[in-house]
Amino acid sequence: MINQLKKTTALAMAAAMALSLGASAAEADRLAAEAYPETFSAETWSDESTALYEANLGEYLEYYTEAKEAENLSERFALMAISEAKMLEAALMIPLTTRGGNYAISCVAPYTINTTLWGNDSDRFHNAVVCDKPIIPEDRDVIKATWAEMKGTGEFEAWVKDFLTEKGYKIKDTYNYGYPSDPVTWDALNTSRSADSEAIVNTYDGLMEYDMENVQQPALATGYTVSEDGLTYTFTIREGAVWVDSQGRTVADVKADDFVAGMQHMMDAQGGLEYLVGGDGCGILNADAYIYGDTTDFSQVGVKAIDDHTLQYTLEAPCSFFLTMLGYNCFAPMSRDYYVSQGGKFGADFSKDDPSYLYGKDPDHIAYCGPYLVTNATEKNTIVFKANESYWNKDNINIKTLTWLYNDGTDATKAYNDQKNGVLDGAGLNTAAVEAAKKDGRFDQYAYVSGTDGTSYMGFFNINRKAFANYNDPNTAISGKTVAEAERTAAAMQNVHFRRALMCSLDRGSYNAQSIGEDLKLNNLRNTYTPGTFVSLPEDVTVAINGEDVTFPAGTFYGAILQAQIDADGMPITAFDAEADGGIGSSDGFDGWFNPDYAVEELAIAADELAAAGVTFDTDNPIQIDIPYFAGSEVYTNRANVFKQSLEGTLTGYVKVNLIKCDAIADWYYAGYYPEFGYEMNADIMDVSGWGPDYGDPQTYLDTMLPDYAGYMVKSMGMF
Repeated sequence: MINQLKKTTALAMAAAMALSLGASAAEADRLAAEAYPETFSAETWSDESTALYEANLGEYLEYYTEAKEAENLSERFALMAISEAKMLEAALMIPLTTRGGNYAISCVAPYTINTTLWGNDSDRFHNAVVCDKPIIPEDRDVIKATWAEMKGTGEFEAWVKDFLTEKGYKIKDTYNYGYPSDPVTWDALNTSRSADSEAIVNTYDGLMEYDMENVQQPALATGYTVSEDGLTYTFTIREGAVWVDSQGRTVADVKADDFVAGMQHMMDAQGGLEYLVGGDGCGILNADAYIYGDTTDFSQVGVKAIDDHTLQYTLEAPCSFFLTMLGYNCFAPMSRDYYVSQGGKFGADFSKDDPSYLYGKDPDHIAYCGPYLVTNATEKNTIVFKANESYWNKDNINIKTLTWLYNDGTDATKAYNDQKNGVLDGAGLNTAAVEAAKKDGRFDQYAYVSGTDGTSYMGFFNINRKAFANYNDPNTAISGKTVAEAERTAAAMQNVHFRRALMCSLDRGSYNAQSIGEDLKLNNLRNTYTPGTFVSLPEDVTVAINGEDVTFPAGTFYGAILQAQIDADGMPITAFDAEADGGIGSSDGFDGWFNPDYAVEELAIAADELAAAGVTFDTDNPIQIDIPYFAGSEVYTNRANVFKQSLEGTLTGYVKVNLIKCDAIADWYYAGYYPEFGYEMNADIMDVSGWGPDYGDPQTYLDTMLPDYAGYMVKSMGMF
């Protein structure tokens, strides 16, 4: 079912898009307005997207649907791994990197910020242990080894403070942190963008929170029970917690109803989180019925305040990962009283465009129940978080002042220099910064290799491109292609063998070296969408791979099953290496996709198939591929050039890469990150986006590839 609100929005935006593109067509031979169909509408777009989705991701969806109907967790994980293998083989995106795995210098003790791979708790900084000087690698190694021994004991925080003090470090109560993108909203329940949620999560508490030992602890809930049938979760809400405004003035007590109000507002706002609680997520009773307008009575939805301190969630079916979702912002509370005071309304009356609606417009128009108040939010400059004196757990936070300092990335050594000068408490080191640190004599003294996380950055292939200038400003990121060139590109991009040729042509090591240097270029390469070790089988399971039953023993990693399917399908790709990471196995740290010989073979198959359909190409008339890039950054410019050199070199001139210059980073984002719909995606290949997990199940990744506007990342492929 297509979300009616989004469908209507799509129609309105399509009309605006057509007008903007028509106004920008200054050159008769340029594509934009001519190629944009006059009959374009949300309905035709949906039909077109559905046909393309079924042709390219139908097999993935078949296995994935079966996985979500599995009778046990091991079968579920195994079928999900098979479905992801089919998705990767469809070559609609190429895995690129994850976060971390680069050289860094930091005053922050390792593992004192939660390292759980899913949710928002890893962006909560109140318990970070920050020193007055960078921690040397030898001491970091001792801390990491001790964390592994102490994990789950509750004793690590006290130990690490004693250890650092004995080693001559002074522990601070401030933390200065660099950030690259301002929040667009301060409403935690009306955004799925990481730039928003990473900041806002420090202003509220959820029901539970993962601590620095990655153990889930009580926060605004002091405890919970689960019914025998696994359908009802009942939480006891902490007494004495309060909501305050940005000035620290109490506005209300925290009540169970605040979680009900938050859930309804999240569903009303439809900011991209709602699918997580419906049938494609944890399956809260009647959530989909409310979201899709089949009922307007929110009291029918399975979230209720039994009394001020008793909150109850009812699910439609047992959900193995429900508790892991509680750290994500779709379960954030919201003070009903404060929201209403800021012009907020519920149900059909909700309108973010109402002139009286102020909630979340800035940090002065939200209520706080977390460790910090935002006392300064200057765009592209500074965000300051000060300790909330009314916070229920104020005596147990380590950081009293958290300061975020903006860095637009144009100066490759700014973060390093700011760390060296005491402005920042840590900095990742790109290639230029590594050289600067070596010159300063600080590299050998302080540099270490940072850990990786669950975020998967991908290069997306647009198979149904409609935009050839940015939707917000038709004078930016303009394609130079003619109509004929665009039509040939569209035909080629809809051929799986052509996409596989592109996918296996990129020297990802060289691409990544532009960011983190030649020495570490493989460290944070990722070869899957869901990290290969994200989950493992809790018990033995037998599943069919290409019709043959295969038994995988308990403990088998997700990535190993994914690789078994790829091997069975005959693709010469390594997405999971069982010998990596000291024999543990990993989908990270190597380039399993760069295969020039295979790329050339696939290109030849594509050429034959396209020729049969009347589309020919050769070195005199190559397929044109547009890749936007941020020209203000040396790193991004160099990465774009590697894309061009790799694809053109491997495919021996049969493909021509046009690098589309974006002078401002916002123009780059508007080309391929900010668009809400596939028809706004202004690129043939875009490497500006990725996905981080929201909870502890592969579904958190794979749901982003669902059809009918349900999958968040499908738009990046030019669908829905």
